Amino acid sequence: MPTELFTVHTPPDAWRRFREHFHPAVRAERIATADALGRVLAESVTAPGDLPEFQRSTVDGYAVNAADTYGASPGLPAFVTVVGEVPMGQAAALTIGVGEAALVHTGGMIPPGADAVVMIEHTQRVDAANIEVMQPVSPGQSVIQIGEDVRRGDVVLSAGRRLRAQDLGGLLALGVTTVHVAAPPRVGIVSTGDEVVPPDQPVQPGQVRDINSYTLAALATHAGATPVRYGIIPDNRQALAGAAARAHAECDLVIFSAGSSVSYRDMTAEVIAELGAPGVLVHGVSVKPGKPTILAVCAGKPVFGLPGNPVSAMVIFDLFITPTIAALLGETLTARPRVQARLARNIASDTGREDYVQVRLEEREGELWAVPVLGKSNLIYTLIHADGSLQVPLDSNGIRAGAWVTVTLF
Repeated sequence: MPTELFTVHTPPDAWRRFREHFHPAVRAERIATADALGRVLAESVTAPGDLPEFQRSTVDGYAVNAADTYGASPGLPAFVTVVGEVPMGQAAALTIGVGEAALVHTGGMIPPGADAVVMIEHTQRVDAANIEVMQPVSPGQSVIQIGEDVRRGDVVLSAGRRLRAQDLGGLLALGVTTVHVAAPPRVGIVSTGDEVVPPDQPVQPGQVRDINSYTLAALATHAGATPVRYGIIPDNRQALAGAAARAHAECDLVIFSAGSSVSYRDMTAEVIAELGAPGVLVHGVSVKPGKPTILAVCAGKPVFGLPGNPVSAMVIFDLFITPTIAALLGETLTARPRVQARLARNIASDTGREDYVQVRLEEREGELWAVPVLGKSNLIYTLIHADGSLQVPLDSNGIRAGAWVTVTLF
């Protein structure tokens, strides 16, 4: 591969160049709301009705006209006549008049004429027909009003939202039993290298087990995509071109694992360029780990060449592929959880490069400390032993021990 292609770009510049040519289109499908956990809404949902649809009690007690309880106290209670009970799950079949009350239960309907509920603990039976109210209530007390949660026509969930368990509950409470969601993009994963063998095979000297196909597939699934693994492709141009063509034809996004570094055996950039225009847009990102990264758009589809080292591959996935999948889903990305911590030791950094350092978190005398988990980018257990990562900005020359840093949690 011609070495002149290897021109390093900052991460923001690399992303900008990529987005100039990447114009995602969201494919949508309608599915049952009950099956939509983790899916991304393709269109906003408006409330088909009010929620709740009737006035409901928030406590067990007596529905009353609040004015009948004014001034009530244990020493001078208000007397009201109980005219009936509102059964759960049924409409109220009675009306409350002056000086009257009805027994209601939590979630039950408030009968006409009542505007508040006295908790049963603040009442006392006098006889079969009457009670004493020993504490006053105000209008609306212990009552959920019609539409207090949601009004008919309100936008309850916006397009681009990834649905959570409570979202499903809210939709089903409104009777929304199906939703229009983004179809998961298919992510083709091509692992390359003569030295790479499947995880279930014993390794010979000079060989390594395939890690990236599975970690990248898991990351793609977590991001909302459907991974498609194309196996381990040997360092053979014809084999690589064939796998690339199949993945590009069958998938919405293609990832090549390994084969992105500058060497005489590197064919990835050339093969990617043959998949369609404009081809390779970035080959080299000023980030550690992950410098020899390829970003491309081929015939409208995003294509990435990731370093073979697992830490590098996962860092680059987070930087570029996660937001690309989000764009294909039409998802509005939310910030990942972050914490502030003190840095436990100095971190050096070269000028002109962003460093991503894996850290574990420790609590020391009431303060949170970020302890770097050091190791080369081909050591997967540096990620396993870490709780998150911190970014060393461009041209910062590192961060001193004791400084406060922001840790993005895994």
